[in-house]
Amino acid sequence: MIPGVLTVAGSDSGGGAGIQADLKTMLALGVHGMSVITAVTAQNSLGVQGAWELPVEAVRAQYRSVVDDIGVQAIKTGMLASAELVEVVAELIGGTDVPAVVDPVGVSKHGDSLLASSALDSVRTKLLPVATVATPNLDEVAQLTGVHVESEDDLRRAAEAVLAYGPRWVVVKGGHLAGDAVDLLTDGTEEHWLRAPRHDNRHTHGTGCTLASAIAAQLAKGRSVPEAVAAAKEYVTGAIAAGFALGGGIGPVDHGWALTRRGGPAA
Repeated sequence: MIPGVLTVAGSDSGGGAGIQADLKTMLALGVHGMSVITAVTAQNSLGVQGAWELPVEAVRAQYRSVVDDIGVQAIKTGMLASAELVEVVAELIGGTDVPAVVDPVGVSKHGDSLLASSALDSVRTKLLPVATVATPNLDEVAQLTGVHVESEDDLRRAAEAVLAYGPRWVVVKGGHLAGDAVDLLTDGTEEHWLRAPRHDNRHTHGTGCTLASAIAAQLAKGRSVPEAVAAAKEYVTGAIAAGFALGGGIGPVDHGWALTRRGGPAA
């Protein structure tokens, strides 16, 4: 049986991030992707031109439709837009006994807001406590905790601040720092430092969505959190290296690189 992974996120009409990136990643990694759309964006390589969140009832109905009939082996969240959506999604995940990867999306790659400021407290108190793994970048760490990371030495302090809100594990993504792309995975006891060479490629739209979806895919296949995150890091590093130009701005990573270059789903 192919493991099923459910993404609860917004739609990116340009296809580089959001639901579209999640489903492409899941396909590439050999799991069946399913979706709950929380918001629709008008989005391209230049930015987000508009965003419209769906009603809470529509989000709940999509979730129940999938989980109650098909079932899931892992869940991934992305853009949740409002406090009301954050809270209903946290409630739904809390009642579903599978690993949950929470990507606390605050802004797009272009700096456009994707989460109302009034929703931050709900992310802290409702969503992060039900996360198996949280995957904030440095801007999201600062937004949620007030901790500003200036160097690799600050990553541990940032991780501790996020863990204080209740996720079992956190991956603090240090991709915005200088030097190699280094991330810290920790549960407060174990530490795993994940390093990869930085590729000279500006086409990185969708990296956060892709990493979180890849982690969820690996968890659905039964891997431990450290194994899942390490495999996801390898996959997203290859996708960044293969990123391509699209439109007049920042292009997407190549979600299919492992299929087209290795002849089959990524390990």
